[in-house]
Amino acid sequence: MRKSNEKSAVTATTGGKKNHLAAKIYKYRGFYLMFLPVLIFALIFFYLPMLGIRFAFTDYNGIKEASFVGLKNFQKMFSMPNFWTAFWNTLQISIIKLFLTTAAAVIVSIFLNEIANIHFKKIVQTIIYLPHFMSWVVTASVFTLILAPTAEGLVNTFLINAGVLDSGIYFLGDSKWWRLAYYIINIWKETGWQTVIFMATLAGINTELYEAAAMDGAGRWGKMRYITFPALQNTILTVLILNLAKVMNLFESAFVMQNDAVLGTANVLETYIYYQTFNSGAIPNYGYTTAVGLFKSLVGCVLVLFCNHLSKKVRDGRGIV
Repeated sequence: MRKSNEKSAVTATTGGKKNHLAAKIYKYRGFYLMFLPVLIFALIFFYLPMLGIRFAFTDYNGIKEASFVGLKNFQKMFSMPNFWTAFWNTLQISIIKLFLTTAAAVIVSIFLNEIANIHFKKIVQTIIYLPHFMSWVVTASVFTLILAPTAEGLVNTFLINAGVLDSGIYFLGDSKWWRLAYYIINIWKETGWQTVIFMATLAGINTELYEAAAMDGAGRWGKMRYITFPALQNTILTVLILNLAKVMNLFESAFVMQNDAVLGTANVLETYIYYQTFNSGAIPNYGYTTAVGLFKSLVGCVLVLFCNHLSKKVRDGRGIV
C-alpha cells in the first residue's frame, strides 16, 4: 500500500512538471515561434554537417565508396609542411585581427561616448557601422583599387606626391605589406559592428558616478580610467570569447585578397582546404580535407575553453561557457 502511494506521488509530480512545462511553452509560444527559424537553420547548417566527420577517417573522393583508413589522414596532415604554414598563418592572423578590431572598437566607443551632440554622434555611428554590411567581395574590390600600385591607387598616389615613396607599392601583392593591409581593412570593416555592443554598455553606466568623480577632481582621463574601463571589462572579455568561437574562420576575408605572390603569408587553413579540394590538380581527397576541417574545429574549441577559463580567473569564477 505504501509503495503504491509513493508511486502515485512520483507519477503525480512527474505529470505536474510536464503540465507546467507545457503551460510555460504555450505561454511563451510567440517567442518559441520566433526562435524556430534559428533552430532549423542551426540544425541544417551546423549539426547535420557533423555527420560528415566520419569521412575524416576514410579515403573518400566523392566517386568511389569510402574506405576506412583510421588515422592516416591525420598522419598525412601533420607531415605536410604546407599544412603547418597555413595553421600558423591562421593563428597569427586571426588572433592579431581579433585583438586589433576589439581594441579599435573600444577606443572608438569611448570617443563616441564623449561626443555631446547626439545628432552628430548618431551620424558618426552610422558611417562607421555601414561597412559591416558590405560583402567581402565588394570590400576587396574597393581596396584593390585604393591600394593599387598604379596611378589609380589613391594611397600610392598620395605617398608618391608627398615624397614618401619613389614608386608605388603593391600592398596586396607583397608579402611584407599584405598582413598590414589585411588588418587595416578588417578594422575598417568590423569596428562599427562591435561598437554597438560597447556603446550599449557605456549607455548603462550611472551618470552619477561621473558626477561624483568630477566633484572629487577627476578629469576626463581619470573618469575613463576608474569608471569607463572597469565598466567595459566584462563586455570586452565576453566579446573576445564569442569572437574566439569563429577565430579560425577566415576563408572569405582571406580568399578574396589572396594571390599567388602572397600565398605563403596569406594562406590560412580554410583556403588550404579549398585549394586541396578544388585546385590540387588531381581527384580531391575529401577524407583528408575533412580531417583538416575537424582539426581546425577542435583548435577553435580549445581556444574558446582556454579563454573562458582565463576569464573566470579575472571575473571571480564567472565565465560565459
